[in-house]
Amino acid sequence: MSKRLFAALLLLSALLIPGAARASDHADPMWLVEDEQEANITGLFFFPEGDRWVAILDVRRSLIGPPPYNLEPFEYNIHLDFHTKLGFDNAEDVARYGGTIVAPEGIAPDATIRIRLNNDTTVKEKSFKGLGDSQDIQVYSGIRDDPFIFPRFFKVNVITMAFSIPKSAFPEHAESWLLWATSNRASNGEQIDHVGRSNRTQLGRFEILNTIPPSQHVAEIREKGETRAKVQDFLKQWLPPLANLNQLSGLFIRHYDSVPDVMVFTKTRPAGFPNGRRLEDDVALLTCAQGDCPLQENAFIDTTQWPRSTVNDKPLSSAFPYLAEPWPFKPQPAGAPGPYVYRFFARPAVQIGIAALVFVLILLAVIRWFRRRAAF
Repeated sequence: MSKRLFAALLLLSALLIPGAARASDHADPMWLVEDEQEANITGLFFFPEGDRWVAILDVRRSLIGPPPYNLEPFEYNIHLDFHTKLGFDNAEDVARYGGTIVAPEGIAPDATIRIRLNNDTTVKEKSFKGLGDSQDIQVYSGIRDDPFIFPRFFKVNVITMAFSIPKSAFPEHAESWLLWATSNRASNGEQIDHVGRSNRTQLGRFEILNTIPPSQHVAEIREKGETRAKVQDFLKQWLPPLANLNQLSGLFIRHYDSVPDVMVFTKTRPAGFPNGRRLEDDVALLTCAQGDCPLQENAFIDTTQWPRSTVNDKPLSSAFPYLAEPWPFKPQPAGAPGPYVYRFFARPAVQIGIAALVFVLILLAVIRWFRRRAAF
């Protein structure tokens, strides 16, 4: 029992962490240090615009300060998979993920948009492996209003990389495909952050996916799901009230989670989340309708406005790159040192709270154990 109790206590202390990471992909990954926030991906968008495809990748959460930034150590990649078979007959998969991925272990990029930026946000390097008509691809990089429809990130900016791609650049046979994006260290290719479908890796239970390719996502989710299910079974037996808390936590793996974190897009259905993502999509509402509601609840908590805003805090532009103009620069507050998790546990109140929680849980487990022994 002691090993299972220890595992349960570790999980329960971790349950306190995701509150800092649930707001959006903006606060993910949890282990990213403050001086590397330029590697933090905040959003991936993909939608058609006339005879072109538009892909937008945003990085650097809560930006209000002016350049220069710490961009040169990183590279950013948007990957496209044209070969993986997709199905659209399962209504649940279509509503939640945009479609059914038939063989997720075979996901791999057929095309990659790679870009590096100078510290002033201008383009340092770019390449378009696997795409045709690359000379006709329009590229924008710079600072724009954060387009995320979420009060906590109103009146702040992001660093944007936008691409307007002629439809002729894609393979003629491609009717449906997958997309995902990564940030990597330029020095050695180490993957730092990942984004696919909106509101996935920002949920605490999917932090495990940030550094591995989509072909490994399902196996990783299932492995972690088995371990966490054992902890849940222990809590149901010994600490039922905490089993209910754990079920609603950001770490408990759900039965509908065993899907790789990629964005599905098909020309056979209207564009818009979860079929790609438009700048106007209210993903907090749309993902909550399918069972993931932390964004929706936080959107009410973070503002006194009612009804909740369902549009961006600034009008979007009608011209490429479509995001609104940036907010005026202000001094960027110095962030606390260390990654989110370290900063969380470094708080004295949190340390005292965890110690008290551990003591209470052990006491309750011991009392319950003695009562069971006495009953025999």
